[in-house]
Amino acid sequence: MSTLDEEERREYYRIEDSVALEIQRIPAAGTLDEHPHDTSSTLFDLLSELHVAEFESQHLLRQLDDRDRTTNSFLRAMSKRIDLLGQVVAQTVLGKLGAPQKVIMSEGGLQFESHQPFPVGSLLSVKMVLMPQASGMMLRAKVTQCHSLTIGDFEIGTEWIDLSDAQRQLLARHILQRQAAQRRLAREQNDPDVK
Repeated sequence: MSTLDEEERREYYRIEDSVALEIQRIPAAGTLDEHPHDTSSTLFDLLSELHVAEFESQHLLRQLDDRDRTTNSFLRAMSKRIDLLGQVVAQTVLGKLGAPQKVIMSEGGLQFESHQPFPVGSLLSVKMVLMPQASGMMLRAKVTQCHSLTIGDFEIGTEWIDLSDAQRQLLARHILQRQAAQRRLAREQNDPDVK
């Protein structure tokens, strides 16, 4: 995959990643062409909301830690149970989205390969499951570039639109974790005694 434009490269740190991905074009009216009783969309919506809610409550748990250790321990146990339920939902959703594919991701947007071209300026609904924590995110993006790679394949560049603060922070956290994991792997490959 080629790199995103110079301007975005300076603004955001980008990583190469592998994510389960479903892309749908949003028609001009602003609604998706989805079946109204699509259970995978409903599950994905729930998974996405679950991860945003979990992220937003983390600072409250940290504040409780200093005041009431018993309540904090109970809430952490409940949080773990909810995380396990979220993983069950994520595994179900992953089966519907298909195999993960390589992307280039930043807090500013997503670059991916597609069998279908998307016109520059069109709006997309992006469902993605970030691994290994299986965080589900449903975001909106605007197509900024569409280049033909080979017959039937296209490289699509997008920028996120209307990200909530929690969604942006979840993306940033994922990118930092992946960056740290990639650096650790590179160190281990260069020096097998480093752990």
